[in-house]
Amino acid sequence: MVTKTVDLRSDTVTRPTEAMRAAMANAEVDDNVLGYDPTALLLETEMARLMGKEAALFVPSGTMGNLISVLVHCEVRGSEVILGDNSHIHIYENGGISTIGGVHPRTVKNNSDGTMDLDLIEAAIRDPRGAQYYPTTRLICLENTHANCGGRCLSVEYTDSVGELAKKHGLKLHIDGARIFNAATALGVPVQRLVQAADSVSVCLSKGLGAPVGSVIVGTESFITKARTMRKTLGGGMRQVGVLCAAALVAVQENVGKLEADHRKAKLLAEGLSQIKGLKVDVNSVETNIVYFDVLESSNVTVMKLCKYLAEHGILVMPESTSRIRIVIHHQISGSDVQYTLSCIQQAVAGVSTLRIEK
Repeated sequence: MVTKTVDLRSDTVTRPTEAMRAAMANAEVDDNVLGYDPTALLLETEMARLMGKEAALFVPSGTMGNLISVLVHCEVRGSEVILGDNSHIHIYENGGISTIGGVHPRTVKNNSDGTMDLDLIEAAIRDPRGAQYYPTTRLICLENTHANCGGRCLSVEYTDSVGELAKKHGLKLHIDGARIFNAATALGVPVQRLVQAADSVSVCLSKGLGAPVGSVIVGTESFITKARTMRKTLGGGMRQVGVLCAAALVAVQENVGKLEADHRKAKLLAEGLSQIKGLKVDVNSVETNIVYFDVLESSNVTVMKLCKYLAEHGILVMPESTSRIRIVIHHQISGSDVQYTLSCIQQAVAGVSTLRIEK
């Protein structure tokens, strides 16, 4: 009988820690829409400091944070944003920049490491002389770490180069930094240096950092003033939100330091998977807390059968396709959880008769 769940579907599945629950219960609160919630202000001040920006704003989700940022930078309907064809904003955010903001996406191919070639970005920028025919390019978006590319990190040098390119053409640069602290940890650089070139950054607090709810966007004072209005327009204005911000403060203070251990466990998992016949994983591409692996056609088990078997043994993973599975490590996954997961996968793929796995 399974007595414990090892939830590897995402780093969004963490439960609030006891310290978070205590902070929530004791949080000082006021009306945040009116601008007086002291705990929200404390979180926003701390996040602006950490990110090296003038101001910050708490929002309910990363999707809203990205949407607000794009709409503030692209105030004129018919504006165009350049972003990766495999980016979260383009694929997983309901096309909100278009349906709500009237902003046109112009995609550039993401490389396997999450970057876009600089010459392709520049080539995608519209010639202002064609404004009668084309959308007007106003923004470039990067994603760091890049989730669909396996949690790969964009370097300081690359980000600076994109920032310089944006400035050269009078554009803004937004970073979808849902896992930006993972990137900073893996690269060994201060997070504020990593986003120095950006005009705005969205930072998720409920992924690797483990808060129950929320993201923060950072930028200049004038940007955040406009963002606050846009948040209200989109229904993101919340009243005594300090209850949530209190947990987020604990996450920032206590869990950033745990990310390095998450990365080590992800690498150990990838190395273990690479030793199992019938599976394929690029160990060198595992830089942070995300691991993708492929189930080969020659394997004794299919993706769906493997996921079913793992679930029966208390292990939850995310099937990405008929041949690929995603696993994400977070601070509530232990080293023994990783070893247990590897053991169960090994048994399933080996086709041990007692497991009754049928292809």
